[in-house]
Amino acid sequence: MDDINNINILKTILKGLGIKSAKIIEENVDLQYRYLENLQKTLNNDELFLKLVILNAIVSYQLSTTGEKWWKEFSEYPWNNILNNNNNNDNRNINNNLFKEYILFLSNSKGNKRLNNVKIKRINKITPFLKDLSISDLENYYHNMNKFRDDIAKELNTKKSSKTVVFTIKMFGYASRMVFKKFIPYPFEIEIPKDSRIEKYTKRFANNGDVITFWNNISSEVGIPPLHIDSILWSALGNSKDVKIHLKSLDNKLYNMIETLIHL
Repeated sequence: MDDINNINILKTILKGLGIKSAKIIEENVDLQYRYLENLQKTLNNDELFLKLVILNAIVSYQLSTTGEKWWKEFSEYPWNNILNNNNNNDNRNINNNLFKEYILFLSNSKGNKRLNNVKIKRINKITPFLKDLSISDLENYYHNMNKFRDDIAKELNTKKSSKTVVFTIKMFGYASRMVFKKFIPYPFEIEIPKDSRIEKYTKRFANNGDVITFWNNISSEVGIPPLHIDSILWSALGNSKDVKIHLKSLDNKLYNMIETLIHL
């Protein structure tokens, strides 16, 4: 049976937080966001940056480490080698080597060792689609993230609600916010990524319910898109000491609301 009292507390707190607080948490607490910021500054090539983020997101499952450590490893890889090995920073040449370099990184990574062959096949499958995208195409996708989700799912021949597809939209949204210097909220139609942290947390409220349906219903009631709800919860539910430090740096009211959420 669902815990009605805790669900009501959950909804009350989320309504009080809203999208504005979700944005604050994303940009100040989620270590993945911080790692992407560092990578963008290091690369200084926005098309390459966005495509790398998409590639990394679509294989971010069955990890050998935490999500935070995986994205740290990704952000610290010397991707500038792709730029340094191309004359005049020509994006056509960069695109030719981007996918080979990414497969090399993935094959030798510490945090993503499982199902390597399957993940490389996924990279090869998405390569023709991504290779042809210009920076203006990517900006158009940022303004229409539903279409981007649909197109990614089609290229990968998977469900629109699959964890890696919706997670890819989340990370693409983070990266696009940095590149295009504009905050566009995630669409309500894009589901929450169904990972182990969120599944375990959801069982506190609806032990026998479907995770995606539960959060879609909560989302519509509190007025926060599911991907932003994920941002509010995911980092705080982890065990990272750095995240705990960043949470405590928030103003007291916001910090107390997040603490109440994660201890429901």
